Order: sequence, then C-alpha cells, then structure tokens
Amino acid sequence: MSKKYILAFAIIVAVALGIGIWALYPFPTSSPSQSYNSTQHTDPDWTCPPEGEPATPLPDFLMVVAEVMPSVVSVTTEMNVSSFFGQSTEYVVGSGIITDDKGYIATNNHVVENAQNIYVELDDGRILPANIVGTDPLSDLAVIKIDATDLPYAYWGNSGLLSIGDWVLAIGNALGGGGGATQGIVSRLNVSVNVDGNTLYGLIQTTAAINPGNSGGPLVNMSGEVIGITSVKIVASEVEGIGFAISSDEAKPIIRDLIRYGHVTYPWLGVWARTVNPLLAATMNLPVDRGALIVEIVAGSPADTAGLIEDDIIIHFGGQEVSDIADLVRAIRASEIGEDVEIAFVRGEDTEITSALLVEYPTS
Repeated sequence: MSKKYILAFAIIVAVALGIGIWALYPFPTSSPSQSYNSTQHTDPDWTCPPEGEPATPLPDFLMVVAEVMPSVVSVTTEMNVSSFFGQSTEYVVGSGIITDDKGYIATNNHVVENAQNIYVELDDGRILPANIVGTDPLSDLAVIKIDATDLPYAYWGNSGLLSIGDWVLAIGNALGGGGGATQGIVSRLNVSVNVDGNTLYGLIQTTAAINPGNSGGPLVNMSGEVIGITSVKIVASEVEGIGFAISSDEAKPIIRDLIRYGHVTYPWLGVWARTVNPLLAATMNLPVDRGALIVEIVAGSPADTAGLIEDDIIIHFGGQEVSDIADLVRAIRASEIGEDVEIAFVRGEDTEITSALLVEYPTS
C-alpha cells in the first residue's frame, strides 16, 4: 500500500472517530443569544456561616452500662414438667433488677411462675438461690429475694418524663448468655399489648433489641435510671425492632406492694369495655368519639350496683378523663379499695353521673 493510500485511510479513520466522539459527547455550543454567564449565581460577599453552639455529643453508652450493670442479675428457673414421656426438668432464663441492698430483686412473673428452684447469678459471678416474695400475673411482675446484703442496686427514674425518640438501653441476660446491653430509642408510650389473654397497660415500646432472657431486666435512660422492665416482644417474620417494657411508673407501686405484703390488691369495677375511637364511633353511630364503651357488666359488681349498663360510655372516672381503655384501667388502679368513685358516662345523647363503691379485685 502506498503512502498516499495510508494517509487517506488515516484521515478517514480520524474523521470517523471525531464524529463518533462528537455523537457521544455533544458539547453545547454558545451563541450570542445563549451565552453562559459564569457570574450569574455567584456571591462575592459570601462568607462561611458563623459557628453555633457545639453539637450535642452522642450518648455515652459505656458509662451508662458501667453504672447499671452491677445491679442487673441473671435468673434461671427450674420447673418440673409432666409429659407423655414422664417427668422432666425445664429451665427458663431471664433477668432481674436488684432494688435495694437487702437482696430484693424485681423481675417478670412469667420468668418465675411455677418455679421449683430459682438461681440468681450476680454481676460478680456469685450464684445464689432465690425465693419468691410475691407475684402479680396481671402486671407480669414479681419480686424474688436472695440471702445477701450490701448489694449494688438500681435507681428508678420517672417514665412519665420520657419522650418519643429518647435514647434507652436494655440490659439483661439475652439468650442466657449473661449480662449484655442493646441500645435503641423510645418508639411509643402508653401502649397496651395483649399477652396470652392478659392485657398489659402503660408499656414503653422501644427499638432496643429484646430477646429471650432479657425479660425482667431494666430499660434505662441515659442517666442510668430504670424507666422500665423489659417484658415482651412481638415475634413475627414481618416484624423487627418492636419490644416492650413495663413503665417504671406502673411497676414501682406494684413492686412496693409485693415487697411489703407479698401480693397486690387491685380495686375492681366489674366491667368489660373497649376503646372508643373515631372509627368505632362512626361505625356504631356513637355520640362521642372517645371513652370506654361497656360491652359487659359483671352481675353484682360495683358497676352493676352503680346502675351502669351495656353500651354506656365512661368518659370520666374519679375526676380523671377517660379517652380509652388504658385510661380507665389506670384510673381504677389509682383508686383505693372501699373508695366511692364518681363516674361520668354517656348514655344515648345524655351525659350522666353515678358513683361506684370499689371492692377488691376477685382472685377467682
């Protein structure tokens, strides 16, 4: 091939590549009417914004764990179980919170119920037998005691001061592996959850991971105060990060009564009710969109004696507003056995007032 043909071929290739590159990268051309003004969006007087307050540091989880961990114990319960194959021993693991230096430990009722033997492992490695002081299935709380003194104990906080988004730590014997901690935030407050037919009220929902073995352990704020007792989690393939703790405000009076008396007595009204909300009100054509709708009255109960009937909607109890079932339960439990309580309720289109003499919650 001659030099003339080689040169011609090179020119053709170069032109072809130039066209290809131009087709792939069609850079705009400027025209007098569409010129790009490089100073159009500039600001010659701009300065960096002045520094504000220092950013809030992330929570110091290490210090919180160091503060709380010595007061958290692992609880192991032995139970004798009968089956087709005969008697066997099952073990339930949980957690507990040392509540004073005398050996009282708060935990969940479901951790220790039906126990033949209970053993507690302290943070320092000691393993001691424990005895049941008292249990309360309604709140899923229990108190056990070990024969030890001068123990490190937890400090209780006020769960009523919590806000959604607050940092919390769940500390306990997760999966029976000993003391551990998980972090999360408060997701919801004053939640009600039905567990095996028993409704727990005033719960704290948290994203802190709660696993088997955590039950009975503390949920603490960033001051290291116990603001809840971890109790239950929702287990489902489509659910993640939903656990619940009994709030400290609900737990403290129950723990106190269990330590003082060995049992808890509740005032009793004697109604079955459901929460009234706007959807239920619209569906049932109710006159109000909040309150507790009575669906059943126990014969001979304080509610029956007070003249309440089915379909009445309780809106105030003992001076406290009732917007839902949790409000009613809380108001009843805040009352005293033998107290004559004023009740406001809606019947038809009228609001009426009655009073009920509360009695002790029947055990059978």
